[in-house]
Amino acid sequence: MIQNILPSYRFIQIDIDKDMLLTYRYHLEKIKSPFWAFAIHDGHHIDERLLGYLCLDEETRLREEDPYTAILAELPFNRFISATSRFQLDLNRSKQDALYLSPSQTWGLHVWAKDLPKAMIEQLYNNYDHVFRTIDQEIKETIDRHNFFVIYDIHSYNAKREGPQAIIDHQSNPQINIGTLHNHDKWTDLTAQFIRALQKEVDGKPSFDVRENIKFKGGYFSKYINEHYGDKGCVFSIEFRKDFMDEWTGQLYPEKLQEYKQLLLHTIQTLENYFAYES
Repeated sequence: MIQNILPSYRFIQIDIDKDMLLTYRYHLEKIKSPFWAFAIHDGHHIDERLLGYLCLDEETRLREEDPYTAILAELPFNRFISATSRFQLDLNRSKQDALYLSPSQTWGLHVWAKDLPKAMIEQLYNNYDHVFRTIDQEIKETIDRHNFFVIYDIHSYNAKREGPQAIIDHQSNPQINIGTLHNHDKWTDLTAQFIRALQKEVDGKPSFDVRENIKFKGGYFSKYINEHYGDKGCVFSIEFRKDFMDEWTGQLYPEKLQEYKQLLLHTIQTLENYFAYES
């Protein structure tokens, strides 16, 4: 029995609807800061007009989504939170792969019970273009205002794919994986400082297992941002092992989630010191 399907946070949703039938929901919050937090896989919503074509049940969808990452993204940053499920449209994939039309795109999962109408596919791709135009505009404005930016691209991942009682392979599944494959070499020193801040060393020993490019190296979102703006800023694709929840039932462990959130808050001083930026 799945628990806590949707997190308890509240935010204002922006619906891309206009002349389109299908809606993509997201939250955009701006403050005067060069820093951004994105949670593009947090969402669980599927447009009701697509439900008749959807093959997956809620339990399977939730297991592959990144619930509660919007809470981790509640930082004193600009924020972009997707309220729409990655199974409707995945912003961490290129446009041609953002709509899961083949099981080869989704770990063998059959997402759609029957072929989606071409008009719906077209509308979903239009949603994709709209969202990326919005993101482009926001990053450009951040660069114009501050001359640099840093993005926390926040995700979570499953480490018990074999079943609820599976034993986690800690060697290949760090608590926190930082994907930096697409970042410009100029950000190497910042990356090292950021990882040290996450590790929170005590007596010379890290308190958290934080490693770079082990489980994930950064997806299309990071690739896109870096290809367009990588000389002005970088993306830290932060993948939390789902220690803060039961990945099979969805049950949240609030204390662990808050521990990880405090860890992200702890890293802000590192960014501010590096850029000599005063918030």
